[in-house]
Amino acid sequence: MKVRNFLIGVAAVLALAGGVAYTQGIRSADDVMALARRVQSVQSVDEAVAWVRRLWAPAPAAAQKGKGNPQAGRVVPVEVTPVVRKKLPVQIHALGTVTPIASVAIKARLETMITAVHFADGAMVKKGDLLFTLDGRHFEAQIREVDAIITSAKAQLEQSQRDLERYSELAAKNAATQVQVNNTRTQVNIWTAAVNSNTAKLEHLRVQLGYCTIRSPITGRISAANVKAGNFVRPADVAPLATIIQIAPVYVSFTVPQRDLPEVRVALAEEKATVVVAVPGETKRATGQVTMIENTVDAATGMVVIRATMPNADEMLWPGTLVTTQLQLRIEDVVSVPSLTVQTGQAGTYVFVIKNGAAQVRPVKVARTVDHESVIESGLAPGELVATDGQLLLGNGTKVRVRNRKAGA
Repeated sequence: MKVRNFLIGVAAVLALAGGVAYTQGIRSADDVMALARRVQSVQSVDEAVAWVRRLWAPAPAAAQKGKGNPQAGRVVPVEVTPVVRKKLPVQIHALGTVTPIASVAIKARLETMITAVHFADGAMVKKGDLLFTLDGRHFEAQIREVDAIITSAKAQLEQSQRDLERYSELAAKNAATQVQVNNTRTQVNIWTAAVNSNTAKLEHLRVQLGYCTIRSPITGRISAANVKAGNFVRPADVAPLATIIQIAPVYVSFTVPQRDLPEVRVALAEEKATVVVAVPGETKRATGQVTMIENTVDAATGMVVIRATMPNADEMLWPGTLVTTQLQLRIEDVVSVPSLTVQTGQAGTYVFVIKNGAAQVRPVKVARTVDHESVIESGLAPGELVATDGQLLLGNGTKVRVRNRKAGA
């Protein structure tokens, strides 16, 4: 119990000493000795309580004014930078999605079997490359059959044409009847129609046989083959054999508020609407141009869809990827400061202007932020110095000392 009371007493003495040191502004050993002599002069508990109350009682305003604020003479080291006028872009930031310009689902047009797959899964294919071969032997047999029919019909047609010429000459000499001439002409027409009909059938079979060879209709990257050689396919199958997506160029679609639509339209008309796209985890940036503004504004959200075309020669943009977009509308000549100089308080944004060795609180209006630069609409003039470091120790009228910027800062 005695030890506990001793520890409580020591803690109380330390707390009292700290409070006294704070209120009395103790800064040197002489101040400590003077305070010790005052403590020794206390003769009773009542005198000690009264003395502590006097220490913690707030001093009159006049006394505080006469004594002075201990922080008033303090000089705060700060780093400064000048307010500059420079050209900065007007940008709109938004989230976008990469979408392919062309996407083709490969499907069979015949009910037959796959005999060969001619591409590697995920490979880059060019327009006209052979992708699948289907079994077309039955079409080949039908083509040979129809071709033979056409050959026979042509022979019959030639015979009928020779008979028509002969009977026509005999009829002119009254050696043959007109009925024979007409019958022969009818035979010529019949065999002509037979040749034309079977020729059309032959062309149809060749088209069907062509469906047995599936080639790439576009240049792009193909998906994995959903079916392999030996599988039976039908035109009614829901799943495609494979899908080809055009990689270069691609679209990047994003939305902007309708209030920005007039400026976007002007930039598009002047061909100045440039889009810079950033992919998460990628240090490089892709650049393209706005090529389309959707013809309606979404009434539910008040947003309008913007589409940019990106060359994407290096295939950095992958279809379906969520990206960050910067739409640059124009370049303006503005007053700017580093964003770290701008502070936010209850009354709004402000900066510390360093003038005549003292800090001044200056309210400012920030129009926008570009990277790490804040565009100042009002409140600052080019050439003024603003604090970039040490603002937490500053107040209106605080004396400052400008220090050099730290290496690497």
